[in-house]
Amino acid sequence: MAGVSPKAAAPTRPAPGRAKPGAIALVGAGPGARDLLTLRAAQRLIQADIVFYDRLVDPEVLELARRDAELVYVGKAVGACAWPQERIDAVIVVAALQGKRVVRLKSGDPCMFGRATEELAAARANGIPVEIVPGVTAASAAGAALGRSLTERGATDRVVFATGMCRAGDDTPDWGASTRPGTTLALYMGVRQAPVIEANLIAAGVPAVSEVEIVSDISTDRQRIATCQLGALAATIRAEAIGNPAIILIRHDKRVARLGGTAELQSRDVGKAGKATLLADF
Repeated sequence: MAGVSPKAAAPTRPAPGRAKPGAIALVGAGPGARDLLTLRAAQRLIQADIVFYDRLVDPEVLELARRDAELVYVGKAVGACAWPQERIDAVIVVAALQGKRVVRLKSGDPCMFGRATEELAAARANGIPVEIVPGVTAASAAGAALGRSLTERGATDRVVFATGMCRAGDDTPDWGASTRPGTTLALYMGVRQAPVIEANLIAAGVPAVSEVEIVSDISTDRQRIATCQLGALAATIRAEAIGNPAIILIRHDKRVARLGGTAELQSRDVGKAGKATLLADF
């Protein structure tokens, strides 16, 4: 297999007169563990001539690619964009125009805050066949890690996926507007915004005693789970030094709302004095 290097060279532009383009597959690598990939994702990796992969893709997933496939790191960290989206769009298109079978390998699901729209548009604008191969998204994997459903009859009957961060210059999302009683709010990339998220939700009427679960490094041997109440979200993340990748699940329970947000659920201890309970990966 070609070397896995963040400094791998981008492909050069095709020679004039190149006839038939290759194809691009936007492939979801899932939350981390290699065995959570779909069969189609594994098949596309085996077929690929070149794989452009994200920062959070586990190296074991890359082992599924052909030995002679070229691997190109195009990762982006929060607050740093060594590979801006426009450059990624350009290199995957150039590779496909050279006749290569291209996999754009993304952590989680390509359509869940994965910038798939830009890459689809770039491929289609150049007449390149493109497909999406869905992956297990972090919210689903978090529910599995917690051993519970994201919804619960009589308590939560809807799930809202939301991002915890936006582009520079955009307005801060109003998470509280979509978190009515009966909602599980699944927040992606929200760790750094925890104080703002906490204040926004409480100001919108979500009880401060609402149950919160934070799952980091889901499905890997580094997985950690922390539980607390909404009013202790920022303090818990700070005290436990929780970093990305992580997803935050906030449950606006109907039963708590009916009590005026003044009592914890009797069926579950959601944390004492805001102290997180850390659970080891099993």
